[in-house]
Formats: sequence, structure tokens, C-alpha cells
Amino acid sequence: MAHCKWGDAPYTIVNLDGTTAHILVKGRNRWALNCLSTAGNIGCTPVNNPAPRWSAYVFNLREMGVQIETIHEPHGGDFGGLHGRYVLRSLVLPGHVEVMQ
Repeated sequence: MAHCKWGDAPYTIVNLDGTTAHILVKGRNRWALNCLSTAGNIGCTPVNNPAPRWSAYVFNLREMGVQIETIHEPHGGDFGGLHGRYVLRSLVLPGHVEVMQ
């Protein structure tokens, strides 16, 4: 069996209010969390970071306790409208880390 680059990985999430969560993320959800972490305050859009279901990955990560802000931005073109920019608001630490409050 081939090694999966996006297999299960543990993370510690520290939210703005000081709450923490230990989560296990894999697959596209892990890919999206990595993209959001790398993007910082610039965030990610489906236009700049193409993926089939950004809204689903964001939903799943939020269900795990990750704080992600959605900023609605206009775009033009033949099919103008709004798209979402997703910005990570939690601190994401690799592994299960005990955080001092």
C-alpha cells in the first residue's frame, strides 16, 4: 500500500478565547488546514487555492473546533458575484500539545 501524504495527523487548536482542542485531521480537511495555516491573515479562496469543496472542508474544520472567518468578496467576469475568503483565526500547533492558560 502506498504512503498517504495527507493521512491522519494530530493538531492542537488554540482559539481566540483561550479554549483548546486536540483534533485528528486527514485528507482534504488536512490539506485545507495546511493551506489556511500557510496563508495566514491573507486567507484562502477557491480561486487562488482550487479544490472541489472548500466550503465543506471549512465546515468540517469548524465542527472540530477550528475558528475560521469567512469574508465575502465580489468578483467580476461572466459569472460575477461573491466568493468566500477563508481566514484561519485559531492558532494551529502540530501534535497534541499541552497549552498553559
